[in-house]
Amino acid sequence: MIRSAFSAIPLLLIPVALYAALTFVLGHGPLDGMAHVAMTRALVAFRTAGGGVWTVSSSDLLLAAGLVIAFLDLLKGPKDRATAVINHALSIGLFVLCLLAVALAPAFACSTFFLLTLMVLLDLVAGFIVATAPPDVETGRRRAK
Repeated sequence: MIRSAFSAIPLLLIPVALYAALTFVLGHGPLDGMAHVAMTRALVAFRTAGGGVWTVSSSDLLLAAGLVIAFLDLLKGPKDRATAVINHALSIGLFVLCLLAVALAPAFACSTFFLLTLMVLLDLVAGFIVATAPPDVETGRRRAK
């Protein structure tokens, strides 16, 4: 029961929540438009073989984590139809919340959070495609087109 409830939660909630937490840690909350500036400061710099410098910020790490989590969310897939419906409904809610945050909170009006919102949208669309895929004849399970 607890396992199925956990599998219904969209995993992209993690990077979205981390972004929101970072706005409080690095700024003054969601109404501080300067929080993103602090997130884009270089945390570490690497020298490349060609002589370039590759800087990595907390914003970059958050986007990388979002991509990995989006991939894992697609791989886990729902175990049953009820879990899929709950996951889809929660994904819609998360997407609406992200859109409202981008539109109404200055700390979320940036490329980093927009890209996280885009990941949530793509996860939502992918979930819909998997849910509406025809069942496999041999196993009876749904498969992607």
